[in-house]
Amino acid sequence: MRILRVVTLSLVLAVGAAVPAPAAPALDLDRSTIPQLQRLMDRGKLSSVRLTGQYLDRIRTVDRDVRAVPAVDPTALAQAAASDLRRRTGHARGALEGIPVLLKDNIDTRGQDTTAGSRALSGKPPAADATLARKLRAAGAVVLGKANLSEWANFRSTRSTSGWSGVGGQTHNPYVLDRNPCGSSSGSGAAVAASLAQVAIGTETDGSIVCPAGANGVVGAKPSLGLVSRTGVVPISAEQDTAGPMARNVVDTAITLSALQGRDPADPPTSDYPADQPTDYARELQPGALKGARIGLWRQSGINTEVDRVVGEAAEVLRSRGAEVVDVELPYQDQVGAAEGAALLSEFARDLPAYLKTRAGVPQSIAELVEFNRRDPVELSKFGQELFEQALTAPGTDDPGYREQRATATSLARRSIDETLTAHDLDAILSPTNSPAWKTAYGSGDAFELGSSTPAAVAGYPNVSVPAGYAGELPIGVSLFAGRWADAEVLSLAAAFEQAAPVRRAPRYLPGG
Repeated sequence: MRILRVVTLSLVLAVGAAVPAPAAPALDLDRSTIPQLQRLMDRGKLSSVRLTGQYLDRIRTVDRDVRAVPAVDPTALAQAAASDLRRRTGHARGALEGIPVLLKDNIDTRGQDTTAGSRALSGKPPAADATLARKLRAAGAVVLGKANLSEWANFRSTRSTSGWSGVGGQTHNPYVLDRNPCGSSSGSGAAVAASLAQVAIGTETDGSIVCPAGANGVVGAKPSLGLVSRTGVVPISAEQDTAGPMARNVVDTAITLSALQGRDPADPPTSDYPADQPTDYARELQPGALKGARIGLWRQSGINTEVDRVVGEAAEVLRSRGAEVVDVELPYQDQVGAAEGAALLSEFARDLPAYLKTRAGVPQSIAELVEFNRRDPVELSKFGQELFEQALTAPGTDDPGYREQRATATSLARRSIDETLTAHDLDAILSPTNSPAWKTAYGSGDAFELGSSTPAAVAGYPNVSVPAGYAGELPIGVSLFAGRWADAEVLSLAAAFEQAAPVRRAPRYLPGG
């Protein structure tokens, strides 16, 4: 059963907050940016309580069709009231002060369920926030609730359907409701597209931020591995997993990434981050970033004619803003893909049980999860658990065969990007993020046509998807990626592209098409 808990103004009054001003004209949530909202709140023309209330209202109404938010945080309005008090008394915490944020339901939140979409984890909340959740609260954000996901981040079945979980049911693409929202961060992407939160946090192992961003017509940033802590995030692979922001525009994405970044002693890759001081990614955005830039265009043409058209239009946008566009092909992709899948199974078999041991009262092993699913009336109702079963017999991460697979996947993924950048003297590579969203169905898995996430995902390099066009009603995004720690440069290029081609439009929630 879908759970939706929305608190009312009585809770705000109970914590002693001032009653918001009489009704004001509704905000255009779809177009509002964080800087605009902060200016309104600084001037007393908007409160976080009012902003949070409007998002809760949309979750109550619009999300009946989209089904992106299985649960809201019952303290959301109280958090907003506390934020308003901090602002009035000169104690605002940061750039996300008072801004409602949804977290993918594989990110630990103290006192609220974190389920990874599985009924096996329901009803037993984590004892502590994930590191990134603590960082969001430290920046003043209002944690609005949880976004649905593909169960276990799409790593349970070889025939899974994106956007479905035993806890949240099926999330729908808000543009055309019988179409799929893509990727495991499907609820985060659909929720942001439907203006159910100002920003959302997704996670990616390979494609699970950028594909839902592309398919739902929003911006998604998959950061460099090590930029954002994974402590308290349900894992697939420590070698590839990361978390990142999703928003309706690049500036909100950049502001949120600034709050998420930082070293974490419990997550060793974060110690590799080269900057002693955090980067203000919003300040690094340069409107003229495309002028004089050299962009490699990995077209992947001939697979989908609508994607070919949108990519061609994107190339003309780049040229119109002074970029030089160079057609490229990325080498080693077959070898990377062949090695990645087997390596992920071994890493999942190592990393998921280690996470489960941080949670009291839940199954403590993959074998116990397999047995839970066999007994549960919902979990195997749409598809199986082949990947779970394969993980039971996967080689350990001390196995020489595994080590060779991981070394091959990572080194060739990095070489595919690094060598292409160097050979053509490029600043970044652009490629289609997604094909038009397919109709959601069960039994045979996702009707996936194309994507460009694998090189950056396996390499641990930054990748940003930005809206680029439409196939009828269905959004198509393009991805910009470059070398490790080039997050600021890639975001800046994405922002300049967005400014040159402001194609995004709000969804119309069409029933089918």
